[in-house]
Amino acid sequence: MTPEIIMSIGHQAIEVTVLIAGPMLMTALGIGLIVSIFQAATQINETTLSFIPKLLGIFIVLIVLGPWMLTILTNYLSKILTDIAAYSN
Repeated sequence: MTPEIIMSIGHQAIEVTVLIAGPMLMTALGIGLIVSIFQAATQINETTLSFIPKLLGIFIVLIVLGPWMLTILTNYLSKILTDIAAYSN
């Protein structure tokens, strides 16, 4: 295994991680921002107030984008598993 192959696998792994985690993190960030604006406007300073909306938002993202995320993960895994023989030489 050459360093270039290892770097390529690492780059692909980071890319897949960003693709999978990105929508959920952006949803949590957006909902957190909306709840923070609401809290600032109403002067309600409850730290647990944003937990349930974020949880529901991430759950909805998982339902909507779950099949796409699963496809990305299975494609990456099948590529890694089929290339194992080539990597060992």
